[in-house]
Amino acid sequence: MPLDSVIQVALPVPLPGCFDYRLPAGTALPPQGARVRVPFGRRTLIGVVHGQQPSDLKKLKAVEQVLDDDSVIDPPLYALCERAARYYHHPLGEVLGFVLPALLRQGQPARAGGEVRWRLTDRGRHVDPQRLQRAPRQQQALTLLLEHPKGLTPAMLEALSVSRPALQALRDKEWVERVDLDIAAPPPVKEVLAEPALRANQEQRAAIQAINDRQGFHPFLLDGVTGSGKTEVYLQAMAPVLAAGKQVLMLVPEIGLTPQTLRRFRQRFAVPVTVLHSGLTDRERLEAWLAAREGRARIIIGTRSAVFTPLQTPGLIIVDEAHDSSLKQQDGFRYHARDLATWRAQQLDVPVVHGSATPALETLQLARAGRYGWLRLTRRAGDAAAPAIELLDARAATPDTPLLPASLAAIADTIKKGEQALVFLNRRGFAPVILCRDCGWQSECPRCDSVLTWHRSEQQLRCHHCGHQQRLPNRCPGCGSSNLIDAGAGTEKLEALLSETSQAPVVRIDRDTTRRKGSLDAKLAQIQKGEPAVLVGTQMLAKGHHFPRLSLAVIINMDAGFLSADFRGPEQAAQLLLQVAGRSGRQDRPGRVLMQSRHTDHNLVQLAAAGDYHALADALLDERRGAGLPPFGYLALLRCEAMVMNQALGFLEECVQALPTVEGVHVLGPVPAPMEKRSGRYRAQLLLQSNNRPLLHGLLDTLMEIARALPSGRRCRWHLDVDPIDLL
Repeated sequence: MPLDSVIQVALPVPLPGCFDYRLPAGTALPPQGARVRVPFGRRTLIGVVHGQQPSDLKKLKAVEQVLDDDSVIDPPLYALCERAARYYHHPLGEVLGFVLPALLRQGQPARAGGEVRWRLTDRGRHVDPQRLQRAPRQQQALTLLLEHPKGLTPAMLEALSVSRPALQALRDKEWVERVDLDIAAPPPVKEVLAEPALRANQEQRAAIQAINDRQGFHPFLLDGVTGSGKTEVYLQAMAPVLAAGKQVLMLVPEIGLTPQTLRRFRQRFAVPVTVLHSGLTDRERLEAWLAAREGRARIIIGTRSAVFTPLQTPGLIIVDEAHDSSLKQQDGFRYHARDLATWRAQQLDVPVVHGSATPALETLQLARAGRYGWLRLTRRAGDAAAPAIELLDARAATPDTPLLPASLAAIADTIKKGEQALVFLNRRGFAPVILCRDCGWQSECPRCDSVLTWHRSEQQLRCHHCGHQQRLPNRCPGCGSSNLIDAGAGTEKLEALLSETSQAPVVRIDRDTTRRKGSLDAKLAQIQKGEPAVLVGTQMLAKGHHFPRLSLAVIINMDAGFLSADFRGPEQAAQLLLQVAGRSGRQDRPGRVLMQSRHTDHNLVQLAAAGDYHALADALLDERRGAGLPPFGYLALLRCEAMVMNQALGFLEECVQALPTVEGVHVLGPVPAPMEKRSGRYRAQLLLQSNNRPLLHGLLDTLMEIARALPSGRRCRWHLDVDPIDLL
């Protein structure tokens, strides 16, 4: 049998390299990026063809089935996966498996099944929506489908805040049906704009011109204060790209930003827009992925994993809120979508725009060094003025009265004017801990070095790290006393306190109140009506939202970030503070921001409160330059988890003992992690630091070989995090 009948297959297993398999006689050689079904141990796996490999055929297992005649992962995307696997020192097979939609990983055909639409049945066309007055969600769905007799896709219905349970209830009544229609090629679009562009100011026009004038790859930082109209710059920069028949990929940090972005883009452009995020079903995700690959989707909006979406005619890549830590994957394949977006644009030879009001210091330094085009938007769109941040000394605040009298008075005054106020606290639950007043006992998690948060509405104590839940004890487990109190405040307590004092509805938005599909959209729609209201929420409210009637923001308990042991803590705290402050006064009314702080004299708190992010960045960059920290140095973190701490530390110590000394690379540790115990396991870590990236990665190659070969590594869990954003 000829040598070229042996192929290398990348498999989704935590092992480096590819595996050789023999092709059955007469089987055509599949191209790189095609899928095959192969035996692996006692299992059968779906792998991706990597290439050909001369080998001894007698010892090789045979490929069971070739699933694709053509590449599912096209050559440019495959090359990106290889680069990412090398940089993050992650097995190529797992990276390729991560890129494929779930149904393709299961071996289903890589072809579109036809467009799914919800439409009215013959019976449903004769139903009066007034019959559903007691079921408003069903009434909304029925009314929309009456207005669209050809039906609506699930993505369209999601953008219109129609819930899946409402559609299912109407289907049970036999008033609507879900049908698969054959996909036809979209008709050529003569005019990409569905509505005219807004009038851009001078800074916006300069930014749009700079992006459109660039041919080929060029990275840009769109550095614009909150409310400066960055989205309008995106939209106008996209127009000529779409008119040329090309595609635009846009990344957003969280699912919550997707519906409003989707609506705005569909209003502006008469081209197919699709979304990719974890909230889709497996079938919806595959259909969107294939639509992008085949060029039917012209605008693709998605969260971090959408950076791996195949594109037929790429023209522009945009990363919105590019500073956001949600763009970094924190488990499994630990990549950063912001960096991969730049690599992808370079590979595809298209411009990439990183937009942010508070750029990551790494991106800001690249712009200052001239490696990124630096586009500044220094004033808000229209005549809106940036609100000043007023520092309030919060040392007098108590757990039962977390809001100062000045803050409560400002909220009441805002409601009297018929406007909206936002109270921001980045802490869910009713109280962060339950204490015994007699002996000092506190509600600690049995599986983590953390306390349990009191969720009063569910009558539960819950760990926000591992998910452990338990009932609130009637008496103190330590001394038997019934004198238990809650200490501190969360969004649930703020909601309760404000509901008693406020003359307007209180709308709470956090992960607890937005679990059900469509609940976030419903709450945002309530706010967008513009009626007087008090908004209470976590960082879900801080990113990208536009609330025209919101004129006051009250920010509570932001001190911890500025005092964090993690060197990124002050940067992330300042970004969050200024993002929250930017929700206020965005239209025709002046904004006001109150920040309650127990450390009003702290240098970094004062710099952040001054609203000048670049002055704060200067101070933080000076500190990092002296310490050799990013962006002036490079980090990698080897973490280990085991049932006992000595086992985790022992494995890391063995790695250090076997690791050669390389001048210019500092190996720090091993040491217990700041949170030593999490989810029932003890955690230790080893930090590698260098000012020379190639030297660091060369040593990481050696470290990974050592770690995989050590028997002690098989008795614990360990992973490597390159460019970590969380050292805690």
